[in-house]
Amino acid sequence: MIHHVLGLFTHPDQEWLEIRGEKEQSISRMYLTHTLILAAIPPISAFVGMTQSGWVISDRAPVLLTLESAGWMALMSYIAMLAGVAVMGGFIHWMARTYDASPTLASCVAFSTYTATPLFIGGLAALYPHMWLGMMAGLAAVCYTVYLLYVGLPLFMNIPADEGFMFSSSVLAVGLVVLVAIMAFTVVLWGIGVGPQYTP
Repeated sequence: MIHHVLGLFTHPDQEWLEIRGEKEQSISRMYLTHTLILAAIPPISAFVGMTQSGWVISDRAPVLLTLESAGWMALMSYIAMLAGVAVMGGFIHWMARTYDASPTLASCVAFSTYTATPLFIGGLAALYPHMWLGMMAGLAAVCYTVYLLYVGLPLFMNIPADEGFMFSSSVLAVGLVVLVAIMAFTVVLWGIGVGPQYTP
């Protein structure tokens, strides 16, 4: 599965067709060979960045988190990303019936995972958590993820381009709702005292 990552960045059109033509694998195998590995990049990078170099805002001194606090935050973000991929895969599977496509749930989870690949790779920027670097890397990752979504969905689902545009727009809207829900849940956790703890 990992060998598709380079292709999604170099020739996405061709790579989506290759992915569609592959023998379908189970959801568990997809998670084991791709999702669990790539989704670990942002939390591991953030853990290292938050505990070793610290957040850098303007010309102020770096802000470091304790190992325990950074570990919990990394674990929670990892679980949130894995759940997000599953939720998006489930929505794509449910929505596909509207566009006369009949993919399996496993293939929809695979599509969701491959589409999120730039977000996972962009998490490497958290190794050095500078505000401007994070914003630029995050923006680039989001833009390329949206591009993969709009290019890949019609090819992967084998539907006309105009229907693919509407389908992709629906998926994007749900993705934003999921993101806002995760952020709201984070705020609630911080409100009950499960927030970050900084080093002295």
